[in-house]
Amino acid sequence: MELRTDLALISEWIVEGSEVLDLGCGDGTLLAHLRETRSVTGYGLEIDDENIILCIQACVNVIHTDLNQGLSDFSDDSFDYVVMTEALQSIHRPDLLLLEMLRVGRQGIVTFPNFLHWRARFSLFFCGIMPISRALPNEWYNTENIHLCSLHDFEKLCHRLDIEVLQRTVVDTTHHTNWLNKLMPNLFGEIALYRLRSKPVKRIYQRKKR
Repeated sequence: MELRTDLALISEWIVEGSEVLDLGCGDGTLLAHLRETRSVTGYGLEIDDENIILCIQACVNVIHTDLNQGLSDFSDDSFDYVVMTEALQSIHRPDLLLLEMLRVGRQGIVTFPNFLHWRARFSLFFCGIMPISRALPNEWYNTENIHLCSLHDFEKLCHRLDIEVLQRTVVDTTHHTNWLNKLMPNLFGEIALYRLRSKPVKRIYQRKKR
């Protein structure tokens, strides 16, 4: 099965032989691909029972857990990368989980739908209703998304948390990029991908505290 484009982009950011923790790993597709193509080892965290069965069938190490409970079972710098694809907006405290990701991992990779894509803006400003789009397909009353944000919102949060953005790209819902995405990402990007780390000074301070 062909790997989804956003997962392929994430794979390019991960160094061969790394240890990876995948938060909300779904059916384990990303971890299985990384194992086969980049000799990656690691674990997936997942809450859905059907996805856990699929992970086991794919020989992916998976732990049944709720991400809202945090990552206290893992020690500092346990992984080279902690990945979370399109789950940030459904977490009760995304700010705390971002900090946990960068405590547990040396780098974090996060993807999420951009709430200020032009279709969402059109629904809000011209129709006066919560947006429904390819990236946000649910009605306001049955969506799992509770903390939607734009690229600018996310980068402002990173600045506040002393998180450094190492790399950013945006794609559409077919998980492809184009010149409009690159020219005006906060307007035309439907899904954002970020590679992050704690700012070096903060990481040194955390190690000294230990």
